[in-house]
Amino acid sequence: MAELLSLEEALKRILGRVTPLGPEDVELSAAAGRVLAEDARAAVDLPPFPSSAMDGFAVRSEDTPGRLPIVARIAAGVPAPRALDAGEAMAIATGGVVPAGADSVIPIEYVVEDDNRVEIPAGVVYGDNVRPRGGDIAAGDVVVPRGARLGAAQIGALAAAGLDRVVGGRRPRVAVLATGTELRRPGEPLGPGEVYEANGLLLATVFASTGADVEALPAVTDDESSHRGALERGLEADVLVTSGGVSVGPHDLVRRILGELGVEEIFWGVAVKPGKPLAFGVRGSTLVFGLPGNPVSSLVGAEVFVRPALLALQGATVPGPVFFEGRLAAAVRRNAHRDEFLRARSAVSEEGVLLDPVIGQESHMIARAAAADALVLAPRGEGELGAGERVRYLPLA
Repeated sequence: MAELLSLEEALKRILGRVTPLGPEDVELSAAAGRVLAEDARAAVDLPPFPSSAMDGFAVRSEDTPGRLPIVARIAAGVPAPRALDAGEAMAIATGGVVPAGADSVIPIEYVVEDDNRVEIPAGVVYGDNVRPRGGDIAAGDVVVPRGARLGAAQIGALAAAGLDRVVGGRRPRVAVLATGTELRRPGEPLGPGEVYEANGLLLATVFASTGADVEALPAVTDDESSHRGALERGLEADVLVTSGGVSVGPHDLVRRILGELGVEEIFWGVAVKPGKPLAFGVRGSTLVFGLPGNPVSSLVGAEVFVRPALLALQGATVPGPVFFEGRLAAAVRRNAHRDEFLRARSAVSEEGVLLDPVIGQESHMIARAAAADALVLAPRGEGELGAGERVRYLPLA
């Protein structure tokens, strides 16, 4: 076997083969999770008029303190009836239009209202509780830049700025194929030597969370004709991800048949545990990932290598993987030759995030992995990482 690629080199080679997919017009109501292909700019000033930040009274600061007549009452959603003259006050609701002539709003709880007059006991500071027009953003300014992924805050900002559509990167079409004669669908009875097929659903769940459109192909048995037909179909997608069949056993057919179908293998084997026998190749514009069949190996490969590629296809500026920092709750022994991803439970403490590796780190132990919400990166090396030591981790949804 050739020398294993480092984690960093493997990611570099993968992302180096990614060409972002074309842009498409998207309704804002359906844009959650999309990556912007163009800067999204405000259609209006925000706020679009000077507005009150409080329920209170619009006044001229130079008229305070004092006792002022209330000459109008301004509700939210309606224009001010006229400009405010010297020596006057207007009652105003939160979000109401601050009338011309007023420069401040004094909250209702700071004054005494009596007989349609308001007693203001102390001086008001110029500009208090007035949201200036365009104070958040001006019309034409960038609300969310190209390459950003839209979450709730971004969607809310775009809606407030008057946008009902955005230009997003096209969602990649991903075909997922699990291989192995031993696989049975969940719910079917198991025969001798058979196991339930979990990787297809696992991978589809990871990829859907990136915004991809996922097609889970039916699992195939370990014969050439089944593999060839399924792989040919999968290669019609933007990305094909297989699970199993990428090692060196007599029933590991995926890599050879992909080669016969015109896939150029970029690399095979990464210095990562679990997931060493990971394969990556291309055919035309289609990216092809061959993940190992052990479920945790597939999970790690999907999160660390495939997820960034799917986000990069959509034009993400920072496709990842994006690591966070925490501290180990218990010591772990390092692997001398491979970076290792340990499944762990996270907890928030006064010292930050504590990461407690779960018991049972073998690559087939997917049930044990269900207790984890983080992948802790233990860099290769001798000895151990001690309890309390800083480490990087990837959150698991």
